[in-house]
Amino acid sequence: MWKAQDQTIPCQGKTFITCECQHQKQAVKCLASKTSEGNSKKILDCNDECLKLQRNAKLAAALNIDPATHTDDHIPYSQQTLDMFKDMVKFCQTYEREFRVFAADTNEKRLRFKPMQPQQRAFLHSLAEDFGLDSESQDPEPHRHVSIFKTPRFVSAPAKTLAQCVKVKPAAAPEATSSKQLVNTAEPFNAFLLSNPRFGLTIDEIHNDLQPEFASSGLDFDVSFLPTGDVVLRGKPSATWNTKVDAALNAMKSTVSKKVKALDLASSVVLCSVDSSLNIIRKEEDHLAGGWSQVAKGASASKAPVRPDIGIKSSFTVLGSKTLGKKKKSLEKDAVDDWEKEVEAWDA
Repeated sequence: MWKAQDQTIPCQGKTFITCECQHQKQAVKCLASKTSEGNSKKILDCNDECLKLQRNAKLAAALNIDPATHTDDHIPYSQQTLDMFKDMVKFCQTYEREFRVFAADTNEKRLRFKPMQPQQRAFLHSLAEDFGLDSESQDPEPHRHVSIFKTPRFVSAPAKTLAQCVKVKPAAAPEATSSKQLVNTAEPFNAFLLSNPRFGLTIDEIHNDLQPEFASSGLDFDVSFLPTGDVVLRGKPSATWNTKVDAALNAMKSTVSKKVKALDLASSVVLCSVDSSLNIIRKEEDHLAGGWSQVAKGASASKAPVRPDIGIKSSFTVLGSKTLGKKKKSLEKDAVDDWEKEVEAWDA
């Protein structure tokens, strides 16, 4: 090992030298001594691969692309290309390799493929688009074939192969529809809804009665009467508090409900979510519909009173019609043939 007292002897330890862009790295002996820097200041010349990476870095910067994200997560192929690859794996891998050889050869500007089936030609056109190459079909059937060309928009072949992208591309996740997830994504509560308010109730009266409850929770509130007659108390953080409205309203709901009923301000109080136009987006009972109310499904449902069918006569109707018929027959039987004689008989 090289020591301080041996400074005239070149260091035999291993070190690394790189090119200017740090892409290449080579292990060498240090060879540094008191009279020589050895290999410590040497650098390698950048090769074609270095130039390619530098060009891609400049292009990524110009397009505002994060190279790390682009390399790890980006799928450089269209969904159409990936779908055709799944249907014709062996064929697609063969021609993908030909594309990559053509892309890497800086002297080749045009490549002509042999005649093939329409579906196979469609894959070549789609892959050419993904590579940034131009393509066209030439000659009539059965000699129709595809030619691809390098143009100024071509930079290089995609870093990932089709097989790699098919493996990493995630399947579309099904939309979650469970009640728990629906509740999690619902609009947060930002107001109280007072139903059936007392007749003659005023905004000032509501403010004076409920201001202490809101103030103790770090909230101010606006009072608005809806066209239905109900009242909305919309909470908002006060100037001196940065309070989460949803959590604060939930915490104070019990206190506000008790005071509203004690003062007979309204018949009920529920949490709700309203927009800027005072449209009610969600109410507390909507939130609970997917929760405790589901327990009721296991209980026996209360039977609604059975309404007699309109087309079926009741026993009272039948009896009544029979009585009416007897009376009618009695009247017909008692009717006289000559009413004048009957009157004379009464006078006698």
